[in-house]
Amino acid sequence: MSGTEKSKAHAEQAKGKAKETVGRAVGNERMTAEGQAEQTKGKTRHAKEDVKDAFRR
Repeated sequence: MSGTEKSKAHAEQAKGKAKETVGRAVGNERMTAEGQAEQTKGKTRHAKEDVKDAFRR
């Protein structure tokens, strides 16, 4: 996995987790949902890179 894509995936997941936590703390359902969506996007990016790595070998 390329270093930059891996970094982006982890950063996206962390940002999503933070947003979800803040959304839950203040009772903002929209922010909570956005945070969950960002986490999913980061996980998807990570999985895509894993698949690309598997085909490189």
